[in-house]
Amino acid sequence: MYRILISDKLGKAGLDRLDAIEDVSYDMKTGLSAAELTAVIPNYDALIIRSGTQVTAAILAAADKLKVVGRAGIGVDNIDIPAATLRGVIVMNTPGANSVATAEQTLALMLAASRHTAQSHASLLAGEWNRSQFTGTELYGKTLGVIGFGRVGRLVAERALAFGMEVIAYDPFVSEEVGREMGVLLVDLEDLLPEADIITLHTAVTPETTQMINAAALNQMKNGVILVNVARGRLIDEAALVEALQNGKVKAAALDVFSSEPPIGNPLIGLPNVLHTPHLGASTIEAQRNVSTQIVNQVVDALRQTDFRNALNMPFQAGLDFQAIRPYIALAEKIGSLHAGLAEGPVKTVEIEVHGDAVEGMVRAVASGLLIGLLAGAHPEPLNYISAPVIADQEGIEVTQTTGKSPVVKNYPNVVSCRVIGEGWERLVAGTLFSDGSPGIIQLDDYKLDARPVGSILLLKNKDVPGVMGQIGTILAAYEVNIGEWRMGRDEPGGIALSFINLDSVPPQLTLDTLLKITAVTEVKLVNL
Repeated sequence: MYRILISDKLGKAGLDRLDAIEDVSYDMKTGLSAAELTAVIPNYDALIIRSGTQVTAAILAAADKLKVVGRAGIGVDNIDIPAATLRGVIVMNTPGANSVATAEQTLALMLAASRHTAQSHASLLAGEWNRSQFTGTELYGKTLGVIGFGRVGRLVAERALAFGMEVIAYDPFVSEEVGREMGVLLVDLEDLLPEADIITLHTAVTPETTQMINAAALNQMKNGVILVNVARGRLIDEAALVEALQNGKVKAAALDVFSSEPPIGNPLIGLPNVLHTPHLGASTIEAQRNVSTQIVNQVVDALRQTDFRNALNMPFQAGLDFQAIRPYIALAEKIGSLHAGLAEGPVKTVEIEVHGDAVEGMVRAVASGLLIGLLAGAHPEPLNYISAPVIADQEGIEVTQTTGKSPVVKNYPNVVSCRVIGEGWERLVAGTLFSDGSPGIIQLDDYKLDARPVGSILLLKNKDVPGVMGQIGTILAAYEVNIGEWRMGRDEPGGIALSFINLDSVPPQLTLDTLLKITAVTEVKLVNL
């Protein structure tokens, strides 16, 4: 039974969905202080939040069982993602669930700011009839500058184009071709700022974007510009915006978000040319329903390890096709575990290759699984797809990932191979999925095999001479160790042979010592997978 803590308000549709899931229980505890959250979080496998909960490194450090943090919404600036990644905690959001609601709120604020909707409403409510005081401007024919051209930015652009606006956009991560397909010109920020009549923000908060709308940026804008922000308050230097509003550089600002919420004592509140709303971008019935059910489904799927869609800190894309990837990740983990058991010292380099149509494009996922197997035995904390690559990097292990054009081992259409290199030694292991879908080892160094990497495995090298197999079998029988499977490869007739023996039980050390006394045996190793 998975336990989920919900620390911010979640829509009823999401709670109803949780009630219907048999392998999940949940508690809703809103308004927890940091100390209270730290005290209860060790009891839970997952945490669902909105914007009210701060998931800090200290809270994550206390979360011994935590596997997933699900953000019901798009913004994740209230989550310490690096700390979560180091602890192997998946961080996911719901980028599409409230995009339409946010885009519509943007258009609503643009219209309201252009036509003085809130101010004229207040005036009439006060018994006044001052029509001439509230002459506005049309959206038609104006240039809209969209900063951030992701889901919400593109939805805003579509709607603005329907109003007959010219739309330009800035996003360093979006190609000009994407804009052209929509009839939007992608430009540099320094070109957007002086051209736009209205500027709207739709980018995430990062060190690079924090207070990107500062005094310098405001000075570059067209006189009388209207600024709209339904993204994050920290994108704007609010003191600089106050000054620009007061001196007329900015005609009006329509703000749904603020650097600190609620914005108590914020000098923007109450300015006559500021339209402000209390973070209502996602506050529609439809968005609340969508975001709550979507995050619940995502978190439950992640706990069950059946899907990891919208995970922000996974080293690979894990969407709806994850089930197709999993068998190859499991194969890679076995290869990594075998490498760990055979390592002759600290690992310095890991070279991972995938070959074949079924694994093309999956090398990052395969690498994550392989690193779990390689590192797990040396780390007390459980490793997963997220934490294993981070720990490998911290330990100074160089990891390369490539897609090969032809298999390392012939006659197998899809192959995962890995060469591990240490000081003065290296080893190659390659594997594939057998016809029954189970992982198999098909090469170890220069030896071709057809072996199953399960249970206790005895690996022996011996001179390829008659009688050795009989001696090995006799010794194992003497110590009551039963052989499950015995696979053998050799470099050349009369050379050195390699035995890959699956045992039904773990043999005592005395068994290994006795095997080494066989004259033809040159090496004996035991690996438990």
